[in-house]
Amino acid sequence: MVFVLTVDQRGSRSTSDLVPELLTALNHRPRRTGLLRKFERTAGDEVQGVLDEARATVDVIVELLRSDSWYVGLGIGEVSEPLPRSTRAGSGDAFVFAREAVTRAKSSPHHVNVVGADPHGAEQVETVLWLMASVLRRRSERGWAVADLLAEGLTRREIGVKLGISQSAVTQRAQAAGYAEEQRGRVLAADLLHHGVAA
Repeated sequence: MVFVLTVDQRGSRSTSDLVPELLTALNHRPRRTGLLRKFERTAGDEVQGVLDEARATVDVIVELLRSDSWYVGLGIGEVSEPLPRSTRAGSGDAFVFAREAVTRAKSSPHHVNVVGADPHGAEQVETVLWLMASVLRRRSERGWAVADLLAEGLTRREIGVKLGISQSAVTQRAQAAGYAEEQRGRVLAADLLHHGVAA
């Protein structure tokens, strides 16, 4: 069972091509794990990648949701093996599901959809991702600054010193940013993918 992500740029006719920057971010992020085949441009402003780790898949989706520039389709299923070197040459159910998912994402309120052989399981993952997208969309730049530093492992005291604010202000910004909710959402979505949908 693998996870195929098909991602299409939103509003590509009225904005610049964001694919090169995205490919660099997705393929060369330090400590990126779970990437079976690198993300590649497949057609126009669309990219596709193959992963085999649930948490890594969720992390990529959160990156995409943060930029709010992409339609995201996640396909869960089997692929034809052996996988070819190029993502573009891949085939199998997961690729078909990812194509269906990204098409659905274009009319989805949160621009991310999940399709798999188990429709109920896919819907559960999709629901968590929608809730996370709602939290992330409301997060301010100040909220992101705190959330990013917390994700790096800094304490609230260290973050306060770095940002020049009090420790209580750090806590307030983290709460307003929905940081705890995001972290729980990541864990739940990955758990559903690993133990539920992919079982």
